This record gives sequence, C-alpha cells and structure tokens, in this order.
Amino acid sequence: MQVVLTKKPKKATIITGFPGFGLIGTIATEFLIDHLKAVQIGKITVEETPPIVAIHESKVIEPLGIFYDVKHNIVIVHGLNSIAGLEWKIGEVLYKLAKDLEAKEVITLEGVNSPSATYESHEVFYIGNDKLQKIGLKQLKEGIIMGIPGALLLKKGIPLTCLFAETHANLPDSRASAKVIEILDEYLGLRVDNKPLLEQAKRFEEKVKGFMQQAKDANVEKEKKELNYLG
Repeated sequence: MQVVLTKKPKKATIITGFPGFGLIGTIATEFLIDHLKAVQIGKITVEETPPIVAIHESKVIEPLGIFYDVKHNIVIVHGLNSIAGLEWKIGEVLYKLAKDLEAKEVITLEGVNSPSATYESHEVFYIGNDKLQKIGLKQLKEGIIMGIPGALLLKKGIPLTCLFAETHANLPDSRASAKVIEILDEYLGLRVDNKPLLEQAKRFEEKVKGFMQQAKDANVEKEKKELNYLG
C-alpha cells in the first residue's frame, strides 16, 4: 500500500471520506470534489483488495483517489471500495501523507449509529479543533472510536479533527452527509449553495450506491469463478 502523487501541495487541509456507517464520508467527499472542481493528483494503491474499478462517463474512477482544490488549498481523499481490515494500514498511509504535505489540518468524516437520530435531524459531533464550538458543534465527550479516525487519533504530530454525523441506519444517508457539508462550508468558507445541497447529496448517494453495488457484484462473480476453478 502506498500513495502515488503527481503534485505535493504544502500546508493543505486534508479531508478524508471512506465507506463507513451511512456512507457519510464517501458521499460528502464526492460532493466536495464536484462542487470545488477538484482535480485528481494521485491515488492510494492497495494490493490487499480485488482489482476492481468503477467506470463513469467512460472514465475510470479510482477506488481510493486523491484530489486537489487549488483555490482553497484542500486535498480530498475519496474512498469507494471497502477498507474493512485495512484501517491500520490506511491510517499509517494518511499519517505519512499529512507529514509529507505538512498538512495544516486533517479532517476525517464519519457516520455513527444513533437511536436518537431522525430522518429530519442529524447532530454532528467533533474531536479536535475547538473552533468548531463557535459554529454550534458539540465535542464528543464519551464513546468508542473505530476505523481510520481511531487509527489516526493514536498518532502524534498531526493536527487532526474528526467529524461524526449521527445517522439512524446503516444505509446511505444523504441528509446526514448534507449536514456535514454545511458544517465544512461554514468552517472552511467553501461557499456552498445550500438550496440544492440536499438534492445534490441525494444524487451523489445514488451514484455512490451504484458504484458500490457494481463492486459487490464483481466480487461475487470473482468468488464464483474461483469456486468453479477449485471445483
């Protein structure tokens, strides 16, 4: 596993989004890439996962792509493929990326299961930069942090902020993703048009669901072929 870059923007803010609960990180980073017109500057190569890529509008979509918005000096790490079992390794790769780019801040986006979350209401909590209190966020006081945020929180020497959006089901949640985008907009000054935000988030939700279903179907087909070969 390694990072391949064509550019190395210094002092950038790094935003990461991977498939997780509610697909919050993946949907939100997909939206940001489109809204900011970010261009791909690299990828994370992962030999531990099947060589499956998505095709959209005749273009190859990297399973773990790295994009750059020069206007705001933001690097976006966008994941489509499942990373289950690889959290420690990806956490190490992201840590090295942040060190190499002398990152101003690393922001991870995650969804968390919450019985109190409703279809209309999604609260977002944070760990890290207390400036987020000024825009109304509550600091996470108690809980268990798993996955990539957990791996990064155990590292030292990088400015890390984790956003956790409540969601009520382990299904793609465009409303919770839109809430995260609103917070990033206010925190980073991205000038997102809030009116079509939810509609666009829903559109990206469907796009991401399609990509992931294709990857799932491809894995099933691969397993069938392996069983036929062994049989």
